[in-house]
Amino acid sequence: DHLKAKVIAGFNLSCVGDDRCYSYVASRYGRTLADRIAGHVLRWRDASFTKYSFLERGSDERQYCSPGVDLPFVTLCRSKFNKYPEYHTSLDDLNFVTPSGLQGGFDMVRQCLEIVEYNPKLRVTCLGEPQLGKRGLYPSLSVKGSVTSIRVMKDVIAYADGRNDLIEISNLIEAPMHEILRAIDPLIKAGLLEEC
Repeated sequence: DHLKAKVIAGFNLSCVGDDRCYSYVASRYGRTLADRIAGHVLRWRDASFTKYSFLERGSDERQYCSPGVDLPFVTLCRSKFNKYPEYHTSLDDLNFVTPSGLQGGFDMVRQCLEIVEYNPKLRVTCLGEPQLGKRGLYPSLSVKGSVTSIRVMKDVIAYADGRNDLIEISNLIEAPMHEILRAIDPLIKAGLLEEC
């Protein structure tokens, strides 16, 4: 019970070193924070990622998510165990693992952990859409990326009602977390957003 009270999201790692694909095995009911984070990260990392049901489990997620234990765990993979031809054969060796595959696996896990560390619910501090120009947040010159960053700022403000965490805002406005984080920092500094 002590561990259950402390764990908010867990990531079991399996088969994270190849170059083929990204995937994850969902928690038992597929509704934990770990599920939401894995789905978000993989959606923006590789839109063709595969989400496997808990019914296709086969690693330590079996224990973490079992009845009575019920920890919020998913299993992160590149090619999922049992789903690539080399699995548990003599070809499943270090030649199958590549530096770029390991880097991709590492980056996937790092992004998941960063979201665990910072995924607040935000609330806008004024009524109506704030005037960004008078706060120095609207560029006076059009530069590459400025239209997108202003759109993301405005969209974040539109959904920062204190009910949505950053993952939900990302899903609603169709923007990856790195763009949202870049947008919210100046809004927080300008006093337009606050954490709930």
